[in-house]
Amino acid sequence: MNLDQYLPVLLFILVGVGVGILPMVLGRLLGPVRPDSEKNSPYECGFEAFEDARMKFDVRYYLVAILFILFDLEIAFLFPWAVSLKDIGPLGFWSVMVFLGILVVGFIYEWKKGALDWE
Repeated sequence: MNLDQYLPVLLFILVGVGVGILPMVLGRLLGPVRPDSEKNSPYECGFEAFEDARMKFDVRYYLVAILFILFDLEIAFLFPWAVSLKDIGPLGFWSVMVFLGILVVGFIYEWKKGALDWE
């Protein structure tokens, strides 16, 4: 077994880990540390993180997040299609056009229902 074949994979992993960790380490070492109440307050979900678990909260945030994930995953199916577009022929092209049509109809439905509106 020749281990030279695994050198590019090892380099790819090391560069990926370096790109992920190096900015965090540099930010921790070189960045200013000035915490205040605004920076330490909860955000994005709209409620305190450590309160009563049975309190009422707005579910629109979760609805928008689920819709984002849904449409994001559907768009991710376009990458393999785009790479193999020359090989799949007209049938593959039109089947993806039907897929995109269904995606657009679902997007318009969510838009008309007001699921994407944020008050």
